[in-house]
Amino acid sequence: MKHLSSYFTFATAIAILFSFEPLSFDTHEKFVQCLYNYPHITNSISDAVYTQTNSSYFTVLDAIIQNRRFSNPNSKPQVIVTPLDVSHIRATVMCSQRHGLQIRTRSGGHDYEGLSYVAEVPFVIVDLLNLRQITVEIESRTAWVQAGATLGELYYTISQKSKTLGFPGGVCSTVGTGGHISGGGYGFLMRKYGLAADNVIDAHIIDVNGNLLDREAMGEDLFWAIRGGGGASFGVIVAWKIKLVPVPSTVTVFNVARTLEENATEIIQKWQLVANKMDERIFIRVDVRKVNSGEHGKQTIEANFVSMFQGGVEELIPLMQKSLPELGLDRKDCTETSWIGSAVFTNGVLSGSSGHEAPEVLLNRTQIYLMKYKGKSDYVRKPIPVAGLRGLWRLLYDDEIEIAQVEFAPYGGRMDEISESEIPFAHRSGYIFHIHYAVDWREEGDEAAQRHMNWIRRVYKYMEPYVSKSPRAAYVNYRDLDIGVNNNGYTSYDQASIWGLKYFRNNFKRLAMVKTKVDPHNFFRNEQSIPTLFEEGK
Repeated sequence: MKHLSSYFTFATAIAILFSFEPLSFDTHEKFVQCLYNYPHITNSISDAVYTQTNSSYFTVLDAIIQNRRFSNPNSKPQVIVTPLDVSHIRATVMCSQRHGLQIRTRSGGHDYEGLSYVAEVPFVIVDLLNLRQITVEIESRTAWVQAGATLGELYYTISQKSKTLGFPGGVCSTVGTGGHISGGGYGFLMRKYGLAADNVIDAHIIDVNGNLLDREAMGEDLFWAIRGGGGASFGVIVAWKIKLVPVPSTVTVFNVARTLEENATEIIQKWQLVANKMDERIFIRVDVRKVNSGEHGKQTIEANFVSMFQGGVEELIPLMQKSLPELGLDRKDCTETSWIGSAVFTNGVLSGSSGHEAPEVLLNRTQIYLMKYKGKSDYVRKPIPVAGLRGLWRLLYDDEIEIAQVEFAPYGGRMDEISESEIPFAHRSGYIFHIHYAVDWREEGDEAAQRHMNWIRRVYKYMEPYVSKSPRAAYVNYRDLDIGVNNNGYTSYDQASIWGLKYFRNNFKRLAMVKTKVDPHNFFRNEQSIPTLFEEGK
């Protein structure tokens, strides 16, 4: 299979013409005219194009911006395209090259640094919100999911077809599958089945020449790269074919809180020793934050132990008593539910809801995060000593910070068994858990933003002795421009290695080789995109 369309001979000819013609920085009107005149548009594209003169432009731009830090960016897209089919994406890719515009692809709007909808150069947003089709095949235990569908929509659709199949993705229901899976994607099934990207068996992508490629057509190198290497560096992901995994009809969830006065530090210390070695059906995340406790509202640190076990409570309790008796888990702390019920529960922990709503709550695409936020990440190879934890708690007590949380997510199980070179996501055996730092604020103004940003940077600096080294690893889906930025220009491989080795370790060089092959002129780029192996102009 070479391409997925009968008219690619002509489209490829157009692509070649556009690729070798010098970029002209024309007005966006000429870009829009290019879209309207592009050959072989399947459906009218006029209803999918929004310029700044369109009355719906700002509504569409703002609709799924999850991080309010970027809700009114100084640099707005020249045009927003909300493709109704693949031909609209193809036209946008080709016309953007013809008229000197960059592309930013948005599927869920959760990009931590806003890179899917903010740029400092003339650009176009390809917003995939209309491409949300999900087709579940029970017999083959597979599904096709278009990149604009959210995790919640995917989970709900699977649950309507089967009560004993699931998918190992993240917990936030409004995250888009396009970006989530292309960066790895971890969740409560990770220790049993690996990452979302580990369970991809085919994909559709529009490349720099406007061709729609599947796995056979793109080749194994590109297919490897987009499963954890970030799809936006290589093209526009249109859809994933995923492998569904078996889940029991009954799973058990709990969310148990312990304060410092209830020995939270000691429990976390033990958790560090056992969480990655427990039965792979158990996933226990630890969320740590400052709270007010008691009738006088005394401040303390609280750790929430949030868990999902693939089995019933009668089996879970003995396993917990054996591995983590310090938590004191009781049957009354636990709720038996279905896999889709556990997805509602864990999403509820994140959003602050009860977690006991009907599964239809997962279909809600409206914004969850109505705050500004900054996130960072780390990986841990050796348990953090008690003194290190207590120093972290002191930072969390800062009264100048509105909301701050540190999350510990355990590894082990299946994550230890998959080679670090299997896909670009390299953080496998040897890591005992992952850390996610997050700070949120409602307060307006640059001073408030800088205060909160400085706080999380202090936390990150403080943690340096306790986390992975050479490199200090980071998770690409928690994009962090603090660890390196190319200012949106053409960046050499050596410059990009500053962040590339943190995200991808030894896989970074191979990613750059694939990039050089499939996008040699570095059209698909952002502040932390995969570079080519040669600098522009050399």
